Amino acid sequence: MTLTTTSTRATAPRRRTGRWIDDWRPEDPEQWASSGRRIARRNLVWSIFAEHLGFSVWLIWSVSSAFLLAEGFTFTPQQLFLLVALPNLVGALLRLPYTFAVPRFGGRNWTMASAALLLVPTLLFAIAVQDPSTPYWVFCLIAATAGFGGGNFASSMANINFFYPAHRKGTALGLNAAGGNLGVSLVQLLLPVVVGGAGIFGLVEAADDGIHLERAAYVYAGLAVVATLAAYLFMDNLATAVSRPRVQLQVLRNRQTWVMSFLYIGTFGSFIGYSAAMPLLIKLNFWVPEPAPLGTGIFFAYYAFLGAAIGSATRPVGGWLADRLGGARVTVGAFATMIVFTLAVLWTLTQLVPNPTADPAIAIANQAWFPWFLGFFLCIFAATGVGNGSTYRMIPAIWRTEAERATTPNTPGREAALGRATQQSSAALGVIGAVGAIGGFLIPLAFASPWVADPLTATKAAFAAFAGYYVVCALVTYAVFLRRPARATSLARAGI
Repeated sequence: MTLTTTSTRATAPRRRTGRWIDDWRPEDPEQWASSGRRIARRNLVWSIFAEHLGFSVWLIWSVSSAFLLAEGFTFTPQQLFLLVALPNLVGALLRLPYTFAVPRFGGRNWTMASAALLLVPTLLFAIAVQDPSTPYWVFCLIAATAGFGGGNFASSMANINFFYPAHRKGTALGLNAAGGNLGVSLVQLLLPVVVGGAGIFGLVEAADDGIHLERAAYVYAGLAVVATLAAYLFMDNLATAVSRPRVQLQVLRNRQTWVMSFLYIGTFGSFIGYSAAMPLLIKLNFWVPEPAPLGTGIFFAYYAFLGAAIGSATRPVGGWLADRLGGARVTVGAFATMIVFTLAVLWTLTQLVPNPTADPAIAIANQAWFPWFLGFFLCIFAATGVGNGSTYRMIPAIWRTEAERATTPNTPGREAALGRATQQSSAALGVIGAVGAIGGFLIPLAFASPWVADPLTATKAAFAAFAGYYVVCALVTYAVFLRRPARATSLARAGI
């Protein structure tokens, strides 16, 4: 539809066929108030839905891997942790090309394509889990395709970054990311019910005809079709969101890209890595399968979703706090909290008895320490959510501040520089998101540690290493963005 009145053309976005918006100026108060806010909100809602679905498919192996043994598969703990880790690796690698796809194809168009791609991991999953003779390497390949869901995050965040003005980016990006992150929690909560593995604290009963993992895959395949149609009907492409990969890759030469990538490994890498590994961590240390069907100790399916739920809920809080207090200050606080409670989790692990023989007596002894383990672990998740929101708020602010520093206010050069800053910050979101997601691959591998005979010893060593990493992240954040020299001071004053 083309708008023809002069007064409307001055403030409202101009449209053409194919759900493209030619004139999009979110920093223009009149356009934003007249129709921009409504359009941005509608795209945000459906972006959240598609990203939520992507995260659910991405982490579908985090819970289903814990049920494979009950389905007749004979995989070792190291093999199960690898199945959990592989989607995170592929998802991390796909985030960069998914980011470039938004300017190339349009945010709406790419949301349709990326949602449709989720049919691949879901339908393959449904076929494989019904045959106990399926080789392990086939499971690895299918788990890798679940990484399509991880790539959705980068394209979704890059797209929404173009829709919102600078002073609203922190909250908008936080909500978009939180909606996606919540997919991790919901798949961990609902998958056991759908497949017949467990109910929900007695409030919802699971099916009593055995475990059928393929049911969850069919549910998410259907939702992938819904997300594709919703993007087709309700989302928009922005003609102003244009950039060439060569231009976008210029962010790789910016030192801030790598600083923020390092920090994002600590926040988002921890969130997605812990979310993926938590069901297996509970199962291996606090539960044994005898007597069937629910075994002895803490049944992992009841609690696995809590960490991702809390981390998702606190992510928009981190963006909101960063909008008001500055992203760097909030990020340092998040890392400080993660250090304290990672050490607390490590302390609880030192109280456990290794459980390699699945002895019910050991599970009962360890069960007394589970409330402490869970409580401290949930505090880590809460801090990762806050850190995720604050670091993503910092990224567009850094590029905008650098553009303002290099130009004169109220000049065409300033306006052009701010436009380039938005494009480059969207590209940076993809690069930083891709590097950060690598943590989601490394964390489950650290817990597996095939070179360590005792899984509990490997877990304790992993948490000790994570605490050390968070210390370094806090120091880097302070040194780059908060200490007194001129550059850090100017960044802090800009709200970074």
